[in-house]
Amino acid sequence: MTENDAAHQQALRFIVVGSSAASVHFLIVLALVQRLQLPPLLANVIAFFVAFNLSYAGHHFWTFSHETRSHTQSLPRFLLVAAGSFCLNEWLYFLLLRYAPLPYWLSLGIILALVAMITFLFSKFWVFTSHQ
Repeated sequence: MTENDAAHQQALRFIVVGSSAASVHFLIVLALVQRLQLPPLLANVIAFFVAFNLSYAGHHFWTFSHETRSHTQSLPRFLLVAAGSFCLNEWLYFLLLRYAPLPYWLSLGIILALVAMITFLFSKFWVFTSHQ
């Protein structure tokens, strides 16, 4: 497998794991808002914690499995990136909920896609990859 093929495969794996985590995140928000009548921003916090576990495990064991750091190195870094990404997510979500005439679920979808791109870059070049 060429380096280019490996990069494409890794990007595809990131998309699969990220899409799975984002889908779980999205569905939990919908369920908490619609079924339990929680405010969307609070539901978003709860969903983040659930999706974080799926995302970390998927990326550590599958997306970046061939070049990954140990858990003691990657988990704190991923937590930092995820927390930063979530803060960005929550801030942008607040802004869209407040100022954009969009349904809460569409605003959330837009934000999750944008933040995923940022998370990939940090995961690829800082969280999981060992620089040799």
